[in-house]
Amino acid sequence: MPKWKLVTEFTFDSAHYIKDYDGPCGRLHGHTYKVQIEATSTSLHASEYTPHEVMVADFKSLRWAKKDVTKGGLDHGVLNDILPPEYETTAEMIAKYIYDETKQKVPEGVALKVRVSETPNSWVEYED
Repeated sequence: MPKWKLVTEFTFDSAHYIKDYDGPCGRLHGHTYKVQIEATSTSLHASEYTPHEVMVADFKSLRWAKKDVTKGGLDHGVLNDILPPEYETTAEMIAKYIYDETKQKVPEGVALKVRVSETPNSWVEYED
C-alpha cells in the first residue's frame, strides 16, 4: 500500500509565561517558535483550493499557526491570551494545541506529528 509523508516547517513569534512557574519562565517573555508538521496518508485528497485528489494535505492548512494573531494564527500574540485555558503555555501543550487545531483542518485519515521548539537546542513532539 502506498504511503506519503508531507513535512512542512515554519516559525512564528509570540510571548508567553508559564503560570505559577518559580523562575524566569514565569515572567512574560518571547520566543521565535519553530514548528515542524509531518502529515502522512495512504491516500491523496482534495483541498479547499483544488478539487483534485492530489495531496496529503494542503500546505496552507498545515501552516495556519504562522498567520498573524488577528488573522487566526499565533504570530505576534500572547499565547496565554490566545490558547484556551486547558492548554498551559509549555512547549508540550503548545504542540498539542497546534496538533488539535491542525487535525480539524486536514482530511480524515491523515496522521499528524507536530514538533515545537522554543530554542535551537530543545523541542517537543506530539502525536496521537
